[in-house]
Amino acid sequence: MSRFITSSAAIVAVAALVALGGSAWAQGPWEAPAAEKSKKSPGGNVANGKKLADVNCMSCHGAGGKGDGPAAAALNPKPADWTSQKVQAEPEGSLFWKISNGRGPMPPWKHLPDKDRWDLVAYVKSLGKK
Repeated sequence: MSRFITSSAAIVAVAALVALGGSAWAQGPWEAPAAEKSKKSPGGNVANGKKLADVNCMSCHGAGGKGDGPAAAALNPKPADWTSQKVQAEPEGSLFWKISNGRGPMPPWKHLPDKDRWDLVAYVKSLGKK
């Protein structure tokens, strides 16, 4: 039940952002600061990262991380495809920083403990190995 509520809440939030002009955000390349890019993961738990993604990220990024979740249609820019070569080439520190800070329709996830955000990074990186 809580997964449904979380996903539904995310879809409503995205729809509200779009209605308020969220589709007009002009965004250039999304680059993490150099000091953040160079950070290395202290190790991440892929299984926990998948659980976290299923609850927090699936509505936009989709069940397989391809950026095709139910809320994706309303977003501009579209959510990243975590399986893409572009995302897989991102340094771990860059992904951690992006998850932490968000941008545009991507919310910041700093409220999640560092360990959980590193687990999300591990899960995203695991999608390139399939």
